[in-house]
Amino acid sequence: MYDSNRVLASMLSKDHFSKWLGIIIDEHKDGYCKLHYLIREEMLNGFGIVHGGVLFAAADSAFAFACNSYGRLSVALDVTINFVKPAEVGEVVYAEATEIYCGNKTGLYDVKLTNERGDLLAVFKGTAYRTSKDVAGNG
Repeated sequence: MYDSNRVLASMLSKDHFSKWLGIIIDEHKDGYCKLHYLIREEMLNGFGIVHGGVLFAAADSAFAFACNSYGRLSVALDVTINFVKPAEVGEVVYAEATEIYCGNKTGLYDVKLTNERGDLLAVFKGTAYRTSKDVAGNG
């Protein structure tokens, strides 16, 4: 039997990129994850706004934590992102991943990225492929 908190702890212990981003998990349960992080100067592009890849990466992390919450190793099959508004240094960005569908082999997730004022920054949609392996690598 899986425990979504144990699954999350296992994933975070090996996820050096999410650690580098400074991600803090606010809430995690089956098919859901909300996290936040602070935009730092090294995350900015040449225009002084957050690099799109940084927003994408945080959305991808929230997506991964949500779709793997059941303990089955799940990987991205297809993802898209639409950028709405830029983020700037010093802003806190929230990424909230919500499950839309969870089937035997695939899952569909929406991730909304907002700043601390609630402004929508980006919308990410991800399709996960659910393998028969568990997150810990057993089976």
